Amino acid sequence: MIMIIETNHAPKAIGPYSQAVVAGDYVYVSGCCPFSTEDGSVVGTTIEEQAMQVMENLKAIVAAADLTMSDVVKTTCFISDLENFATFNTIYADYFSGGTFPARSCVEVARLPKDVLIEVEAVIYKK
Repeated sequence: MIMIIETNHAPKAIGPYSQAVVAGDYVYVSGCCPFSTEDGSVVGTTIEEQAMQVMENLKAIVAAADLTMSDVVKTTCFISDLENFATFNTIYADYFSGGTFPARSCVEVARLPKDVLIEVEAVIYKK
């Protein structure tokens, strides 16, 4: 069964895609950027501000699927400058309890939507 997840607690999609899609036992979350839920503007100018907004947006979509961050099994993180990697890691780690982290890829990219500093997508397993 395929089901679309959509919440007003995370920014609306800025293109022809869904915030998340449930497919069987998995939820696939589209890349979360540091956009405001109110107007889609970029929140913050620093990696700290943007990383926290990204993770809050991701957390809101996970909650809309009636799941928690501990259900996340894989993330892919796109970062515009790997010099910000350590700072991002610290913020990212705070969103996963008990030291249990999902599998992850993190790559530096040339450019992200609206020139943001970070974007995170996720795969969640529904137990």
